[in-house]
Amino acid sequence: MASSSKSNAARPLSPHLQVWKFHATMLSSILHRASGVVNAIGAMLATVWLLLVASGPEAYAVWEGLRTGPVGILVTLALIAFTLSLTYHLLNGLRHLAWDAGAGFDPAGSNTRSMIIFAASILVTAGIWVFAGGLI
Repeated sequence: MASSSKSNAARPLSPHLQVWKFHATMLSSILHRASGVVNAIGAMLATVWLLLVASGPEAYAVWEGLRTGPVGILVTLALIAFTLSLTYHLLNGLRHLAWDAGAGFDPAGSNTRSMIIFAASILVTAGIWVFAGGLI
């Protein structure tokens, strides 16, 4: 079964970033995977925080020293980033659930929903930090 070089030349190459036009759904997919990694790291750090809380006042003083010390702004920014990652992953996960049910595959609508998820995750994160940020 020999194939002609002419038929092979007409076949498209494998899809690559240079071939595809970048769009919101692509970014959504990339960020969903990245937010999963950030959530795993954040879960480990939350576990360390819980261990410090459970270990008593002396151990918890380590956390308080970080939170109120010179690196306190970085700690707060990391907590905000973790909150954003959690909310984005949750909202985009709901879209994946809809996809699993067979809904929402149209390209234009999918791009629009990606943009809505980006905006909603920022708004929800801001809402959490405005209304409950003082608790942390």
